[in-house]
Amino acid sequence: MSPETHHEHDAGEPHGSLKDYLIGFGLSVVLTAIPFWLVMAHPFANGVTAALVMGFAAVQILVHMIYFLHMNGKAEGGWPMTALVFTLIVVVITLSGSLWVMYNLNTNMMPMPDPSQLP
Repeated sequence: MSPETHHEHDAGEPHGSLKDYLIGFGLSVVLTAIPFWLVMAHPFANGVTAALVMGFAAVQILVHMIYFLHMNGKAEGGWPMTALVFTLIVVVITLSGSLWVMYNLNTNMMPMPDPSQLP
């Protein structure tokens, strides 16, 4: 067998080849370096930079799941993908709820003006 083919262990689960791991590593490095540069160089407004960093983070999660965790729709009858979908739903609900609460706190609890500056 060549080193670039998928190997089967006793459980029948596929494992990646050296080529797969190197591709995953290269993508991970690039998907880490670009957001680092975005934060350090400030080429865009803060909101745009934050959105780009979150987008790169989402892509990096997918890279890790595919190249390192070997998740696909065929493994274990599709249960890992079902668990992933459930986890993503919980994460989206948690993050959106947190952002909503923080936004409302920021909007509704603005600091009072300094009493010495009142007319």
